Amino acid sequence: MNDQIDILEDETPLEDDDALEGADDEGDADVEAEAAESEETEKYVAESTGDVTQIYLNEIGHSPLLTPDQERALARRVVQGDFEARQKMIEHNLRLVVNIAKHYINRGMTLLDLIEEGNIGLMHALEKFDPERGFRFSTYATWWIRQSIERAIMNQSRTIRLPVHVIKELNVYLRAQRHLEAHLGHEPSFEDIAHLVGKDVDDVRRVMGLNERVASLDAPLDIDPMLTIGESIPDDQHDGPETILQNAEIERYVREWLKQLNEKQRMVIERRYGLNGYEVCTLEDLAASLSLTRERVRQIQIEALEQLRRILRRYGVSRDVVL
Repeated sequence: MNDQIDILEDETPLEDDDALEGADDEGDADVEAEAAESEETEKYVAESTGDVTQIYLNEIGHSPLLTPDQERALARRVVQGDFEARQKMIEHNLRLVVNIAKHYINRGMTLLDLIEEGNIGLMHALEKFDPERGFRFSTYATWWIRQSIERAIMNQSRTIRLPVHVIKELNVYLRAQRHLEAHLGHEPSFEDIAHLVGKDVDDVRRVMGLNERVASLDAPLDIDPMLTIGESIPDDQHDGPETILQNAEIERYVREWLKQLNEKQRMVIERRYGLNGYEVCTLEDLAASLSLTRERVRQIQIEALEQLRRILRRYGVSRDVVL
């Protein structure tokens, strides 16, 4: 799989606009047929062994990078609301997400999970990208991809189960500890820290004892050295603005993806999962409203989910993120 990831790092862009639409129609038909058969065989082997990550890497490897002119043209269409252009921009930048995500392996999440989180950041970056400012999209998107991945790692791997006010108090003591270490030249005592922050020594000792069981909340984040882990822990009672924006973007994409299903499939998925304003329905209730048998509704649901799975896989998004 490492070889596959290295191949994805090839930064050779498309040479002309025709390449964006697909391969040249000219060529030896037998060679093309053999290549297609080989590709299907590889895909079958990967699927039979359950290597979903390998399947995904194989699929996105067929999307070469865009030239600056192609990128600018597509980005302008995205600004105008062209969903097809948005899809192309995402597809041709999925390799960027993989190249960033692989640097976060062994941080508590699988590569595929890291890619899924990075793809959410990619979609968020595309919503905010302004092609007229002269920056390459990859430069702009990198920060959003890293932010999305690092936030997911923090939320996934942290084992902190402390009240928010305790976390903030611990963060104050850790800052004081770092300040004193810099000025004293040695590790400060609990008494030193208590004196600096004006707190009781026993309180400082008790709260800082919690730090032995958790990662340092005062450590700077990779995405922003001026922001600490403790400061960036979200309030569980309220979604932050980034979460709200990302959820809104996901909902917008879901509406477009559902349009690719036929009417009956879309109706079943919307009502079974409570999408687009519908209440969640049981198979029995849905079967009655559609004048179908329960088993037939279940079959339609399976067919629709399989089609959605193929659509989502192209974007590296887990079904769990959507449904």
